Amino acid sequence: QDQLVESGGGSVQAGGSLRLSCRASEYTFSRSCIAWFRQPPGKQREGVATFFNHGRRANYADSVKGRFTISEDGAVNTVYLQMNNLKPDDTAMYYCAADRRTWSCSGSRDPNDYDYWGQGAQVTVSS
Repeated sequence: QDQLVESGGGSVQAGGSLRLSCRASEYTFSRSCIAWFRQPPGKQREGVATFFNHGRRANYADSVKGRFTISEDGAVNTVYLQMNNLKPDDTAMYYCAADRRTWSCSGSRDPNDYDYWGQGAQVTVSS
């Protein structure tokens, strides 16, 4: 059974840090590519961080490069998004999503390539 549950969102001042967690079911984690997306208020959903090259490399949106890091822990079926030096423009609902067609991630940050979504975690950054 597929399952994705985000946690770790919250409110923080600019320059602060948060770590988001995406806990997957063992079924989903072992069969899917899991990535992070966000949707700012009134804007379209965008890809933030994804894996490729069998998880050995990551693909980041230009706006978060050098500040965000995606990682995973197979022992607990969880994908993380470490967010440092947060800015007000990072305010958004953050989602993890799975491409259940493959476990070999392509690095795609296109939301249309992911077919299963978590419920989201709100991140609010104040100036």
